[in-house]
Formats: sequence, C-alpha cells, structure tokens
Amino acid sequence: MRKRTIIAGTVILLAAVSLGYAQDPELHGSIDVTYLSKYVWRGFDIYGDKSAVQPSVNLDLFGTGFGVGVMGHRANSGKYENGERWDYSIYYGNSLFDGESYATNYTLSYLHYNFPDCTSHKRAGTSSISQDVEELHAFLSWPNLLPVEGLVPRYVLVKLWPSNSGSTKVNARGTASGWAHIFMLDYGVPMPGLFPSQPEQVLRFHSEAVFNDGVHPAGGNADHDWTNVVFGVATDFDLGGNFTLTPGVYHQITMDKSVNPDQDETWATVGVTYKF
Repeated sequence: MRKRTIIAGTVILLAAVSLGYAQDPELHGSIDVTYLSKYVWRGFDIYGDKSAVQPSVNLDLFGTGFGVGVMGHRANSGKYENGERWDYSIYYGNSLFDGESYATNYTLSYLHYNFPDCTSHKRAGTSSISQDVEELHAFLSWPNLLPVEGLVPRYVLVKLWPSNSGSTKVNARGTASGWAHIFMLDYGVPMPGLFPSQPEQVLRFHSEAVFNDGVHPAGGNADHDWTNVVFGVATDFDLGGNFTLTPGVYHQITMDKSVNPDQDETWATVGVTYKF
C-alpha cells in the first residue's frame, strides 16, 4: 500500500506541476471500442479462444505530455467473469535527442489491473484472493535509427507485482511479481488509398518477441524464458467526423507451454475510434 501511495502521489504532483506549463488550453483524447476474435495478452490466451470486447478512453492532459486512460476487457461468453478486468493508467510521454539518428520517443506508465469480480482487499490464505496487480513500464522507440523509412524498433520494459500489500501471492497457483522484456519492430508501408476521401493508406506491419521473467495475468507460474513471437498487420480507414475504423490480423508462435499450451494462435481485430 505504501509503495502504491508513493507512486500515485509522485505522478499526481508531476502532473499538477506540468499543468502549469500546459501548451494546449483544450482537453483532447480518444474513445475506442475494439472487437477481438481472441484476447491474447503477452502470449496468454486469456479467454480460451473466445472473443472479447475492449472499450477504452484516453485523455491527453492539455499537451503536457501527461495522460490518463481506462481500458476494459470483457469476454463475449460466460464462465470468464473472474478474468474480466479494467486497466487504469497514468502516463507521461516525451522525446529526447530530436533530429538525431538516435532520437528517442518514450512513455513511462503506471497501471492498475483491476478484476472487479475478485476482491482487492483480502490477502492470500483467505477464502477469496485478489487478482489485482500493478505495473510500471517504460516504452521506447527510435524512429530515425534504421536507414529504411518507416521501419521503427521499439522496446518495452515491464515490472509487475501484486496489489495485495504484505503478500507476493495473487492466488493459490503462484505469484504475479516479475519482469518482462518486449522487443518490437514496426514497418509502416504507404499505399494508394482505397477510397477517394483517403488518398493514402498505410499498412502497419508489426512484429514482437517476448522474454517473460515471471509475469502472469492471474498469478500462475510462468517459465523465465523467451515465450512467444507475434506478427501482424493493421491499417486505418478514415470514416469522417473524427471516426476511424481499424482492422487487423495477428499470428502468434508460442515457444513455452507455461504461457500457452495451444502453441500457435491467430486472431483478428476491428476497432472504431473517435478522437476529440
């Protein structure tokens, strides 16, 4: 509890100071609803091949670099109520070394993963054990590092721990405390637009490899190893009126059965976003 209070207090203080230097007098953000044929999170098939819906809201705090977000994850079938969750995030983004080949974009985030059907107060050893976990992560990207335009390497460092103070257990199966390293390579390929209202279409090819060092969405035991790689492609269609339609398709190759016993996964997504 003390660690969470210190983190939250520090972020709030920095946000309050930054608001005094706000570069945009208006509040901007986005509202999104995305359908997923499967919900795969860092290699884990969360809802057993069942589809899911992810609503989300993100707010940019007046151009300060700070933002807040909320994202839900809800299965479209029964018996997964305990695995449904809401993610609450506070983040700060900025850039370093602008104009250089090693220019770096970064986002630092704190997240609380809340499972509303599981209590967030009882400790391990009681009849009901919280699944709530918290996370700090650093997201880095280098848009000018490679000689191919549109080819961007990215990296995410994740630290996850249980919300229950005084306990490392989330449930009877194991712990949630651990690290993860995610290495990504994205390539944006421009092509002629499919509709007159959108003269250019960009295909966003995505790949990632995950080294899991103890992270598990529900406190199970995950091996400390390279667990999975993902390949995918997505694009945006401008619907007008600040609405965007984003379809995508992804394929995962799993190297570690402690993350996903099914080994390979393929899924599709389609999202609608409104920006204001």
